[in-house]
Amino acid sequence: MSVNDMVIISVDDHIVEPGNLFDNHLSAADLADAPKLKRTPQGTNFWEYQGRKIPMTGLNAVAGRVPEEYGMEPTALEHVRKGCYDVDARIGDMNVNGIAASLNFASCVAFDGSVFLRAPDRARALVHMRAYNDWHYDEWCGAHPGRFIPCGMLPYWDVNAATTELKRLADKGFTAVCLNDNPTIHGLPSIHNSHWDPLYAALADLDVTIALHIGFGNPAPHASMETPIEAWITTMPMAISVSAADWLNLSALDRHPNLRIALSEGGIGWIPYFLERSDFTHEQHKAWTHSGFKDKKPSEVFREHFLTCFIDDAHGLKHLEDVGEDIVAYECDYPHSDSVWPRAPEILWERVKHLSSKKIDKVTHENAMRFFRFDPFKYHKREALTVGALRAQAKKDGVDIARHSTGGASPLAPGETPRRVTSGDIKAMMDRNAANERSNVTV
Repeated sequence: MSVNDMVIISVDDHIVEPGNLFDNHLSAADLADAPKLKRTPQGTNFWEYQGRKIPMTGLNAVAGRVPEEYGMEPTALEHVRKGCYDVDARIGDMNVNGIAASLNFASCVAFDGSVFLRAPDRARALVHMRAYNDWHYDEWCGAHPGRFIPCGMLPYWDVNAATTELKRLADKGFTAVCLNDNPTIHGLPSIHNSHWDPLYAALADLDVTIALHIGFGNPAPHASMETPIEAWITTMPMAISVSAADWLNLSALDRHPNLRIALSEGGIGWIPYFLERSDFTHEQHKAWTHSGFKDKKPSEVFREHFLTCFIDDAHGLKHLEDVGEDIVAYECDYPHSDSVWPRAPEILWERVKHLSSKKIDKVTHENAMRFFRFDPFKYHKREALTVGALRAQAKKDGVDIARHSTGGASPLAPGETPRRVTSGDIKAMMDRNAANERSNVTV
């Protein structure tokens, strides 16, 4: 096997939504109060919904941008690659990056749809969430069958409505939904509360995978406002370990043996110690904790129910046996700042080339196919989805991979001597952005 022979499925990428996303899925009355993409006099875009303004943040869509201009400043659709918001252009960017298929999370309404949850009028929010799901499936995933894994969102502020929407999504063809990893952050019952039992049962019955994306329920904390921002970025993936431990102890896993949980954008290098620690903790404390693992070790339960993923994780792949070769998948994270687009195949190959061809196939696409019940080969011949074939198509189509300058703003003051950017700098930038949006709003 060579780099060009790999078939790569990315289980974590993102969409920067176009302004017309609701147009084909709502009537005039419902469209009138749907989320709207607006523009400031400064030329940046933001979404407005039920009194809340959600900026388009630069760091979330830097694919193709010169790295000196990465940052958290507001941006606009014309400042990001067309592949961020145009599905046909996205296919070109996937091809040039050797990505056969991709699971895409939302941006403007948050990965888990929590913008809808925070809306004052949740009845209207349910209407608009359903429309977003329809757009995601019909217009985004449906435009190129076999190239996208549909991932929906649920109105988890109402467990009955969530179960109803889950059944509707499963009927459409969704095989995954994104949930908040810690709903208590929104004042909802914990994942261990019987409140969620109907939803867990429906997820198991419908064979739909739960995706828990980093950054929402248990986000990586800032140590201080003086902490360099790289410290926070470093800990982002590993912050999912808090949720992993919480969900690993979920009693519903015992009741529903086929319940599946993907830890999205969490990395894999920390998994061996996490599993070792889980087993040690259980053995050391089970006499008084009554944890409910019964005759299984926590590590066994984890490997039965969880999927992990990586962008670039040399340590984790070097110790794949300690992680579990059947629970590891690849992610590109396009167009976020951790994405190595368009060099994913080369970097991935360096990490996996020591593995057997069978194991390479598992971590590059087979585990993802099994875990998300997704088969791209129903729509495309395998040989058409290899890195070599996709890049040949991208070359034929003339996909541009040059880095471009879009004038991204530094969080440092104009003329300030370069220094370490801190969490405080980023917070100050975002506070200024919020103030500008409140005072300078245009349609």
